[in-house]
Amino acid sequence: MRIHLVVGLGNPGAEYAASRHNVGFRVVDELARRHRGGGWRTRCLSMVTPATLEVPVLLAKPLTYMNRSGQAVARLLGHLEIEPPHMLVVVDDVDLPLGALRLRRSGGPGTHKGLRDICSTVGEEFPRLRVGVRGDAPWEDLADYVTSPFSTVEEELLGEVVGRAADAVETAVAHDLDRAMSEFNRRDGGATGG
Repeated sequence: MRIHLVVGLGNPGAEYAASRHNVGFRVVDELARRHRGGGWRTRCLSMVTPATLEVPVLLAKPLTYMNRSGQAVARLLGHLEIEPPHMLVVVDDVDLPLGALRLRRSGGPGTHKGLRDICSTVGEEFPRLRVGVRGDAPWEDLADYVTSPFSTVEEELLGEVVGRAADAVETAVAHDLDRAMSEFNRRDGGATGG
């Protein structure tokens, strides 16, 4: 089933740009950079740009805050007249070590508030790419942790992480989800793994 829409989750605003929660935005920005997105514009509560990943897709970054991502996604799906299975959502995952990738055809939201809102709005039948953002340092408050920036050492690894995640999206869009899952859902997964 072909992907027509790739949505990266994050929070709008400069204060969140470097946070763990905004890895989805970074991946979509990388795809736009690689594929010469036609310039970002506002549509359907999102920033959007067309791109061609061997096939045409729309890249999107919701302008709603993370826990209201479903509003933007529902509007995008309605505007494009596509069903959720034709959308791929890229999201941070604090339950995975930094750099681990987990691509799934569908499923529940887990602990992620952005995915929870999307699932409650449009259902669970859409592909999602979870990008691990958990570092080695312990934390006390999950909300503070995911909205905090990466450490200097983690930030140095992030280019590779975002690049691999963008590669996974390209494979899923240009070829198919099964091939992308086989190639990128490795057990070692992390940015420092083999």
